[in-house]
Amino acid sequence: MKILVTGSTGHLGEAICRTLQQQGIDFIGLDIKEGPLTTNIGSIADRAFVQQMTQGVDYILHTATLHKPHVATHTKQDFVEVNITGTLNLLEEAKANGCKGFIFTSTTSTFGDILTPAPNEPAVWVTEDTVPVPKNIYGVTKTAAEDLCQLFYRNHGLPCIILKTSRFFPEEDDNKHSREAYEDLNIKANEFLHRRVDIEDVVSAHLLAIEKAASLGFQKYIISATSPFTRAHLADLQNDAPSVVRTIYPEFEALYKTKKWKMFPSIGRVYVNEKARKELGWQPKHDFGYVLSCLKKDQDFRSSITHQIGSKGYHEETFEDGPFPVENNE
Repeated sequence: MKILVTGSTGHLGEAICRTLQQQGIDFIGLDIKEGPLTTNIGSIADRAFVQQMTQGVDYILHTATLHKPHVATHTKQDFVEVNITGTLNLLEEAKANGCKGFIFTSTTSTFGDILTPAPNEPAVWVTEDTVPVPKNIYGVTKTAAEDLCQLFYRNHGLPCIILKTSRFFPEEDDNKHSREAYEDLNIKANEFLHRRVDIEDVVSAHLLAIEKAASLGFQKYIISATSPFTRAHLADLQNDAPSVVRTIYPEFEALYKTKKWKMFPSIGRVYVNEKARKELGWQPKHDFGYVLSCLKKDQDFRSSITHQIGSKGYHEETFEDGPFPVENNE
């Protein structure tokens, strides 16, 4: 089996390549930047380059993308060329070369404005059936790429699995208020309740998608840590999140106190991974319960591969007001 991994210098791409290397699986690591496991330098927007790279490939794991951090620094056309044209190039060559499956790394950011309820509304229960409300060019182009995947399954029978991942980046939060109000690890620990996933678990979802691609055909899955919340919690999560967490994890406050951490006062969304657990057989290790068990033992809750890869950033330059510039309406 030979696998093409796009975006192999990025967080997820490198994590996947490291895992494939450990398992003795042949892979090509493709990126526009050099990296420890990147074997070929080039752009997915270059059709001739993509054609060359897909020769003899059984599966494509497409993680390369322009991300939300690029919205303020790149043009909308840049996003179209990389996220849409690049994906189309890969799909066309996957079809032409008889690839057995195409695994597309998408994002929960595609849901856009639906993720932010009004103050008097309950938190949003986010599943694969949630209808997105476009917010920025990142979400729009990733949604378009998802649709291209569905089209190639419908018209050409190419098995395509879309993995809509939640936050797994190690960089600090882009929200200035959050950075000032909470320690970085405090934010990340809280997010395991509703909107974060460890990169080790994201890698395992991608490898399972390879195994199941032929039988599943076309499917979308939310890849986020298993949340302890139910629909019955949604109204209270918006009004008083700490009280809800307290009912499920009575020990959390004492453990947080030792770190001088605090819970978010309000949680506005809950990502639901039930479909991925049921159909992919995905069993994510890292959730809020795991975080608390690590706090009890005074251990870091982040996986070893998170530390191995470290923080990469998204730009060559640094910015004064945060990890990357944020446009107010996006």
